[in-house]
Amino acid sequence: MTWVQLAMDLAGVFFFAMSGSLLAARRRFDIVGSLMLGTCVGLGGGILRDLVIGQGVPNAFASPVYLLPPVLATVLVYRFAASEHRYAGALTVFDAAGMALFCISGTQIALEAGLNPVAAAILGLISAVGGGVIRDVVANEDPQLFHPRGLYAIAALLGAGLTSAAESIGWMNAGTGLGIAVLVFALRMVSLRYRWEIPLAARRPRERDRAATAG
Repeated sequence: MTWVQLAMDLAGVFFFAMSGSLLAARRRFDIVGSLMLGTCVGLGGGILRDLVIGQGVPNAFASPVYLLPPVLATVLVYRFAASEHRYAGALTVFDAAGMALFCISGTQIALEAGLNPVAAAILGLISAVGGGVIRDVVANEDPQLFHPRGLYAIAALLGAGLTSAAESIGWMNAGTGLGIAVLVFALRMVSLRYRWEIPLAARRPRERDRAATAG
């Protein structure tokens, strides 16, 4: 892992940990619960990634530096998150930032482990959304992954796919990675701002009736 990948991985851990600690604050958990939830979401996706590629001990356990971002996030939320009205908005921003970084670093690490470009992109997707799913399940929230409003998995898969493609043709560098991260983050936030919705698993009765009437 290069220093750029390490920095991106740690930044993703921090952003995800912030989302976990903010959710803990919104749910009125104690500070230990905030640390545990931040750690779960910050490290969960990376642990899943490392277990899948079979690299041995996951980075989260092999390198103590990975424990610093959740601790920092817990302290910052405890010190500065005074307004409950800002929790939801800030949580969404940090979650989107973590997802944007993890879909890139997860894909790169998978490629370095020898996975083919398609498999690497899928593992990048798992890295990007896995921690958020763990966070929401532990906090007894509906996972963001399954909400129809806003592009979540699609945005992460796009970022992972672009990363895999850029690596395959030799175009991947710090600037390219930053551009992909910004694109994924912007796509997630714009989709929420304008209430873009993914089609439901089954059309609602009213939607079927409208389709029949239009036909």
